[in-house]
Amino acid sequence: MTISVGDKLPSVDLMEMTESGPSKVSSSDLFGGKKVALFAVPGAFTPTCSAKHLPGFVDNLDALKAKGVDAVYCLSVNDPFVMGAWGKAQNSGDVRMVADPDAAFTKAMNVEFDASGAGLGIRSRRYSMLVNDGVVEQLNLEETGGFEVSDAETLLGQL
Repeated sequence: MTISVGDKLPSVDLMEMTESGPSKVSSSDLFGGKKVALFAVPGAFTPTCSAKHLPGFVDNLDALKAKGVDAVYCLSVNDPFVMGAWGKAQNSGDVRMVADPDAAFTKAMNVEFDASGAGLGIRSRRYSMLVNDGVVEQLNLEETGGFEVSDAETLLGQL
């Protein structure tokens, strides 16, 4: 069953790039005890993700924090090297770039899709959500290929 409002996020290991290299981080640590705006993209460096989705959250970071959000995370089924490089290339600043390299988090929430036909393998559907202490409070899940409801402005309007 697909994750929905009121559900607790799955507890899995994710990855991120740090100053000393790739580092494992548990989703429980990422989301526990804080209010987080999480958005997921099908792939780093892809057109809509790079031109609209990530920049929208970077541009609205201060507004989200002014509404009580403690942190903003961008998640993709990519490796931590790619997520780190994409964050640098996009000047993501304080938007934390989180990798779900084996799609464990994405699959546990049942928001994956198979893009093998395009040479991309299993990917995450595009979404944004507000997570409070690990529990989903808002969820804006796109149909595969869409970018209608998961933008930063929509999530900001829901706060």
